[in-house]
Amino acid sequence: MSEGKKSDIHGDLPAAASRQGMADHKELAIFAFQRTRMPIVVADARKSDYPMVLANDAFLELTGYPAEELLGRNCRMLQGEATSPTAVAEIRAIISHEREGTVEILNYRKDGSAFWNQLHLSPIRDDDGSLAYYFASQIDVTEYRKIQTLEEAEHRLLLEVDHRTKNVLAIVDSIVRLSRSDDAAVYAASVQQRVQALSRTHMLLAENGWQQASLRDIVTLQVGVFSEHNVEIDGPEVMVPAPSVQPIGLAIHELAANAAVHGSLSRGNGRLAIGWRREGEGLVLEWHEKGGNKFGAASVKGFGTVLLGAVLENQLGGRIMRDWREDGLLLVVELPSLDRIGRSLQSKV
Repeated sequence: MSEGKKSDIHGDLPAAASRQGMADHKELAIFAFQRTRMPIVVADARKSDYPMVLANDAFLELTGYPAEELLGRNCRMLQGEATSPTAVAEIRAIISHEREGTVEILNYRKDGSAFWNQLHLSPIRDDDGSLAYYFASQIDVTEYRKIQTLEEAEHRLLLEVDHRTKNVLAIVDSIVRLSRSDDAAVYAASVQQRVQALSRTHMLLAENGWQQASLRDIVTLQVGVFSEHNVEIDGPEVMVPAPSVQPIGLAIHELAANAAVHGSLSRGNGRLAIGWRREGEGLVLEWHEKGGNKFGAASVKGFGTVLLGAVLENQLGGRIMRDWREDGLLLVVELPSLDRIGRSLQSKV
């Protein structure tokens, strides 16, 4: 290696040094540069394209490049396909203004593996104050960013759970307040059954990652509690947004419970047909009972009727139409866009 000309730059004095430490500070600085665990590289600002002229072992270990493949090249050799142009522009601005700065940039090792590099740049000037070199220290923050991403995901999940919890508690509060009975045992059973209906849809949502649930699964889950026979379920694939799953599940439970106590499912020869279709952005659900007690069902005006109105009409913005026919009940529910329902419900929490 050829010997360079006499240096015209002088490093900063140590922040603290004994007399002997001061006498040896240049040699000690060389030891520190080489032995520190922080990757460090120095680029020559007096030459075109800022070639690297010094690098320590930590930098070679971080990048996977041997010294002969680094020296004389620009640090942009570590950039790759997914490196942010914005981060590159920030580095270019720091250098063009000859100032200090820190940038997080995605870099690539010799083997092609990526790492997030917290790059700190600092200018080194000669005795005349002209820019001579750029000092660059690196910190591999890949693991830190992974942890940060996990924490952000956890925070979003906690917010989502908080949202879901508030929604469920609001419905439970309505159940408790609106359920009525002079018999404490009957009242307790009524509340318990409806909370269990919420629990079933809660589990269904959990199985689907809290995003959405199939309308068929919601209907099958709630109706199946009362009967797996004499029930026909037919309709296209419809995915219900998470905020609407529990209200719709509770409404289906109320209809099924009423059918089991007063309607078609209360008799062996009764039939229940449940179907739905899309109309524009909306949804039309038909609940058709045949062979039930047409008079008993029509005369029941309990909490179930109130809850259906509260959930399907007030909360979901839909419309309920009942047609008491000679052979039983035809109930039609018209719901607006399910996506709009989800956004509306989220805005209320």
